[in-house]
Amino acid sequence: MTDENKQAPNQLNIEISEEVAEGHYSNLAIITHSHAEFVIDFVNVMPGTPKSKVKSRIILTPQHAKRFMKAITEYVNRFEQLNGKIPDLEDVQLPLNFGGPTAQA
Repeated sequence: MTDENKQAPNQLNIEISEEVAEGHYSNLAIITHSHAEFVIDFVNVMPGTPKSKVKSRIILTPQHAKRFMKAITEYVNRFEQLNGKIPDLEDVQLPLNFGGPTAQA
């Protein structure tokens, strides 16, 4: 076996397709749960659009949801240490037109 084909113990070999690698933009997450799972729906809400579609749905066991929460917390803390505090959305005054042109009838 060559060095290129050797894999460290407990190392995952993960592939990602081009389509999945492109990702989906989301500015809203809706979280629901049952006794057995957490469901996170990622939505892209655009102003002036009467209906928004779920772009991605992730289903997690409660244990994985908790691990995900801890990982997100850790990475947000790392980000803030490097880049400064992220303001809470409630503290930011966003214009209703998001900087785009205003609609006229």
